[in-house]
Amino acid sequence: MTPDSSPSELVTPAQRHRVLALTPLAHLRECWARLDITVSHRCVRGPDIGMAMVRGRMGGSGNAFNLGEMTLTRVSVALDDGTSSGGTLGHGWIAGRDREHAELIAVIDACAREARWSRQIDEALIAPLTQRLAAEHDAQSQQAAATRVDFFTLVRGE
Repeated sequence: MTPDSSPSELVTPAQRHRVLALTPLAHLRECWARLDITVSHRCVRGPDIGMAMVRGRMGGSGNAFNLGEMTLTRVSVALDDGTSSGGTLGHGWIAGRDREHAELIAVIDACAREARWSRQIDEALIAPLTQRLAAEHDAQSQQAAATRVDFFTLVRGE
């Protein structure tokens, strides 16, 4: 990040969605309410609950294999902004079965696609949530590092 660049220039939709999906619903709802962005929306598709195949690779780069299935929830919404095009679309999907969480992510995604709210969402919502997730990750890493065991072998003399 350079001093001239703003966070909104650096946040891609995929990064934004990752942060929103990893944030617990209660905390996300609380942070979203603080932004004071009030919009009405309608569901265009879903919320749908389904399954997706998770694939893995042997050794991280070897042959692909089917690891198993996981539950996903997805939803698409359109903002009721009075345009003839039907409103700005937003999409949300999460691991699990939480329809409300996926719908809130879709609403935030639709609002973030609007120029009038994009910067505010990235700076006042996504940036603090990203920092919080990074702090939680660091705390978990430190906790795991505290239980690390180093193995060593002694060489026998011949």
